[in-house]
Amino acid sequence: MTAEQRPSPAAAQAFHTALIVDDHPLFCDALTMTLQAVAGIETVETAECLTTALARIEARRPMPDVVVLDLNLPDVNGLEGLMRLRQTAPDLPVVVVSSNDEPRVIRSAILAGAAGFVPKHSRREMFRAAFATIARGEVFLPESTGDALAEGNGMTPQDEAIRRLSQLTRQQANILEQICAGKMNKQIAYDLSIAETTVKAHVTAIMRKLEVYSRTQAVLLAREAHSTGAVAEPWRWR
Repeated sequence: MTAEQRPSPAAAQAFHTALIVDDHPLFCDALTMTLQAVAGIETVETAECLTTALARIEARRPMPDVVVLDLNLPDVNGLEGLMRLRQTAPDLPVVVVSSNDEPRVIRSAILAGAAGFVPKHSRREMFRAAFATIARGEVFLPESTGDALAEGNGMTPQDEAIRRLSQLTRQQANILEQICAGKMNKQIAYDLSIAETTVKAHVTAIMRKLEVYSRTQAVLLAREAHSTGAVAEPWRWR
């Protein structure tokens, strides 16, 4: 088990409430008991799909202290759920708990902004260590992946594309989706009911965050991320 030091939305805080996003009731029940027993979390709610989770997060104040997310849900697959959560509530720590614990998947989740990654089959002690690590403002990941990330090994063009895309706001992601569909600024403004000057400002910000110099390069970078199978095409954030 390793921890990577980086600015984290969970820095120096205790977790009292959690939202589990998973469509398997028995696992949700087991994980609820685990979080209450080893992480000191008092209140745990569940959502069986991302749409329900986003609705709760957008409607409720205060929000949960932490979200525990499965990557494969009925309405999203791969990193799309994580990236949409991060865009809806960028300061809300998201811990990915998935049965797919390949190093490639773990690395991509961390690069996309996850506060930590815990394989579903992990023992309680790993969950204890994960939440203690995240509460200190560090990123938790399994030891098998930690060394490679810490040393910067194994970074692929797809990894870099995911890292850049994860920096976009929700509106910027919506606009990039429209760009990927071949629409020009005027049509995007009409479809999203915003001013064309606002679209232009967002496009400029998108290019800066993606470190590209043209719309074509932005589209190619989005496709690079999609080639991993971790991000939906053509970037469906709605």
